[in-house]
Amino acid sequence: MADRPTKNKPMYYPWHHFVLLPAALVLAGYGIRRYIGVAGQDDEIARLWFTVMALAVVGLGVLIMLRQHYALSLQDRLIRLEVRQRYFELSGQRLQPLESQLSMAQILSLRFAGDAELPALVQAAITEKLSPQDIQARIQDFQFDYLRV
Repeated sequence: MADRPTKNKPMYYPWHHFVLLPAALVLAGYGIRRYIGVAGQDDEIARLWFTVMALAVVGLGVLIMLRQHYALSLQDRLIRLEVRQRYFELSGQRLQPLESQLSMAQILSLRFAGDAELPALVQAAITEKLSPQDIQARIQDFQFDYLRV
């Protein structure tokens, strides 16, 4: 019992958190600083520093947006588990054997269904190969998810 951790350990992706993000920050800061020194000049050096600065800022933006991708991937996993749990509670059967016949987009749409209609809607989505939009159109008791990032 004594060797059990008492706190959540923060998770880091070393390449993202300790290599690419700091390097992009340094490069963006340096590129901006150097470009400010030559801004307004119409020569090759000014254009070069503008290009370096622009690429560094775009790269930094991409790295920051990866955080959003990580959050959405995690939410997709949680939604899959939520729909599995709700389906089991409502039908008494596991959803996992049927999941291979459903796309992730269909599962994401099924989470909006009310409890009374979820099991039948899962079966309809599989047998009729409903698109996510068709699934949402059939939902009578729409349960919107306001917590999605």
